[in-house]
Amino acid sequence: MMSDSRYNRDAAWAIVTAWTTDPALIRHMLSVETAMRAYAPRFGGDPEQWGLLGLIHDFDYQRHPNLDGQGHPNVGIAYLRAQGWPEEILHGIAAHAPELTGVQPKNDMERALVAVDELTGFIAAVTLVRPTKHIADVQVSSVKKKWKERAFAAGVHRDAIERAAAALGVPLDEHIGIVLAAMQGNAAALGLDGVK
Repeated sequence: MMSDSRYNRDAAWAIVTAWTTDPALIRHMLSVETAMRAYAPRFGGDPEQWGLLGLIHDFDYQRHPNLDGQGHPNVGIAYLRAQGWPEEILHGIAAHAPELTGVQPKNDMERALVAVDELTGFIAAVTLVRPTKHIADVQVSSVKKKWKERAFAAGVHRDAIERAAAALGVPLDEHIGIVLAAMQGNAAALGLDGVK
């Protein structure tokens, strides 16, 4: 558990908004934060810490989108380390992209980040193709139907999400339900409440 109060949500949000102007990427980080906060109690985790990791995990992506080991997330990790951010946050960010960092998820918080990361984007995509564009109208069955359509949100690595959910010990349908319910509970902040 982090003990230094300087490294809190306000500090993370300041970094996110300083480094990121893309509304879709900001929505993604807010969505992952929302899902992580929802998952924390299930594993006895601290919702503040889990949410913080979810919020800040992609903050450097817009500036450093190159996925060659020289960009995201390594640039962001180096920046946060220089700012004195706690190792558990740095390790968590590294573990969400093991193919770029060589760091594997080692605890439930890190496994949850991997499991919710792309799923939040998939759920947002399902929401935005509905006539109402309101996440309240999305059900687990809606998500599962689109899941089988490989041409839909083709960039989402469904197999990786399934493996990550299994690593957490959560059946896929239940995992989708937890993330969907969390996002529904924060629809306005995520821009998924059908309001233009």
